[in-house]
Amino acid sequence: MFAATLALAHGDVAPQPVNTDALPDVGEEWLTENPYRDAGEDVWQAAVEIGASGYNQNCARCHGLEVISGGLAPDLRFLEAEEFGDEWFMERFIHGYTQNGITKMPAFGELLGQKAAWAIRTYVEARPDDMAVEEQSAELKEIRDKLASGDADVDALRARLREIAGEIETLSGAPVADSIAYRAANQLDANPEDLSHAAETLTIGLSAAH
Repeated sequence: MFAATLALAHGDVAPQPVNTDALPDVGEEWLTENPYRDAGEDVWQAAVEIGASGYNQNCARCHGLEVISGGLAPDLRFLEAEEFGDEWFMERFIHGYTQNGITKMPAFGELLGQKAAWAIRTYVEARPDDMAVEEQSAELKEIRDKLASGDADVDALRARLREIAGEIETLSGAPVADSIAYRAANQLDANPEDLSHAAETLTIGLSAAH
């Protein structure tokens, strides 16, 4: 499954459409600040999920899986989660980037639209510091194994996942990191009996970090 995710994440050369129906409208005029950053947790989470799909299909082949650049393109995790960073991101997203007559990045603005742009921006700025995740990897593996066993103190593990999530910051300065600890805690909130889902999230996330 992880291999399939890797293959999908590299996307196609042609821009792929993004379904943004679950996000609130932002108007026709292009904004200069991310409207989903402080729109409430539900909207933010929807933007991250939709942005992940849009990024993986259209951006990952150049900017890297989980937005960790291999040097071919800028590492967008360091783009500040504030107006200056938003303006830089949107300028490139809308118009693309050409150097010496060669298109380095296609223009996505008219093809994908503003809602998709801000969803991708939200996903990008919410990437956790991978070194911070690595520092927590040993304990996250222990929590994963306890969840996978099916015999675990769910309340205690969920609380600890929340604590770990709070210790993992973003590189952009965004207030919340969409880390595997954050995701697993949310999954246990949604369904405390589905331990395997949270364990799988930790397994895949730890594999990707490694």
